[in-house]
Amino acid sequence: MTTFTSSLPSALLDRLNDTAQKLKLPKNKLIERALDLYLDQINRAEYTKSYKLAGQDEDIMMIAEEGMVDYLSNLSDSNAPG
Repeated sequence: MTTFTSSLPSALLDRLNDTAQKLKLPKNKLIERALDLYLDQINRAEYTKSYKLAGQDEDIMMIAEEGMVDYLSNLSDSNAPG
């Protein structure tokens, strides 16, 4: 594990200390969990943004619609008795 040193505003450090005591966690573990959650949120936001942009791209939407037609056709074929 790598050591990381940082400065924090006093008010934030006080909140960190209080929360770490309440949860009975070392401060470094609380920071690690909080940062991991925050970075996951950023990744999800970027992923969502990329889907929104794709939804505005006519070429991508046409490809998706063509793929959906093929998918529905395959579903119909696989559900047919025989």
